[in-house]
Amino acid sequence: MRDHHSPHREHSDGRDGFEKRPGPGRERGGRGPRVFAPGDLKLLLLALIAEQACHGYDLIRQIESMFDGAYSPSPGVIYPTLTFLEESEMILGDAEGGKKRYTITDAGRLSLSEQAIALDGVRMRIEVSKRSLRGHDRPAEIHEAVHNLRHALQMHHGRWSPEEILRVRDLLNNTAKAIVDGPVVQPVQEQAE
Repeated sequence: MRDHHSPHREHSDGRDGFEKRPGPGRERGGRGPRVFAPGDLKLLLLALIAEQACHGYDLIRQIESMFDGAYSPSPGVIYPTLTFLEESEMILGDAEGGKKRYTITDAGRLSLSEQAIALDGVRMRIEVSKRSLRGHDRPAEIHEAVHNLRHALQMHHGRWSPEEILRVRDLLNNTAKAIVDGPVVQPVQEQAE
């Protein structure tokens, strides 16, 4: 087993403790990028069932449609999540003709209303993921730099003085603003030189 805290992890260039990673779309053991954050799929399925009672296959197609066909959840992800929701008494599965048709329960409606803001976040992340899956993702170099930033923040654990919190916050906010503002355009005269 690898030591995940070692600065010389597999794929590392050994200089700075940052690892070289496979490009976008090939994360997590060769699978594609993660589409849903933990809990997102449960909440989304609950919301879709609240809109209209349906079968598991219908839910797969609805989610595929939300991603404009760029992503389709596997039955191996959908059905265990439906089983969890059913065992949690958030939905009811009524077998008709060998296929379960799912409806939301009162407990499911209450849970959904309590998580309305979280559901908005799920829908926003779907839009972001949809653009990413359609090929509008970051270049590999940027993807690696973002990973390096996350790694640096993880390595920083336990050393968050009030001054350090402000310093890192300002660094991150200034970097984000610079990215949004775009490249600095030089006056025509300077470009000619």
